[in-house]
Amino acid sequence: MAEIKDPENTLVLETTKGKVVIELMPNLAPGHVSRIKELAREGAYDGVVFHRVIEDFMAQTGDVKFGKTGGKDFNPARAGMGGSDKPDLKAEFSNVSHVRGTCSMARSQMPNSANSQFFICFTDAPWLNRQYTVWGQVIEGMDNIDQIKRGEPVKDPDVIVSAKVAADITA
Repeated sequence: MAEIKDPENTLVLETTKGKVVIELMPNLAPGHVSRIKELAREGAYDGVVFHRVIEDFMAQTGDVKFGKTGGKDFNPARAGMGGSDKPDLKAEFSNVSHVRGTCSMARSQMPNSANSQFFICFTDAPWLNRQYTVWGQVIEGMDNIDQIKRGEPVKDPDVIVSAKVAADITA
C-alpha cells in the first residue's frame, strides 16, 4: 500500500475493479479539493458509474445526479449531464500537467462550470493543461483504473463502490 502522508487530503476509492488511492492537492485547487471531500463525506460518490471511458485518454465519473446507481434520478442515458445540488466551482487552473494518474475536474465549455464530475487520465494529455482544474494524483491502484470498462457511454459500467477521505477510515 502506498504511504499516505496526509490522511485528510487523501481520497480512497473502492471501485468494482479494486482500490484506488488519490493524493489530493489543496494547495493547487482548494475549492475543488474541498468539494471532492464534501461529496465523499456525504456519500454522494458511492454507487456512481464511470460513464465515459476512452481508451488511451481517461475515465470519467462523478455524476452524482444521473450516474448514481440506486439514486432517485439514476438514468444511464443521462449520466454525464448532471452534477450535485451544490453551486458550480470557479476554475482553479494551474501549471500542473495532465499525466498518467492525474485527477482533474470535468466541465462544460464554460470554465467555471465544474461541479462534481471528474476524470482520471490513463495517459499524458498535454492539450488539457491549463484548461481543466487538476486536484489530485493517483498514488496507488492505477492498474485498477486501467481495467475499467471502456465506452461512450459504457455498457454495464464500472462503479465507485465507495469514496472516503482516508482520515475518516477506521481500521
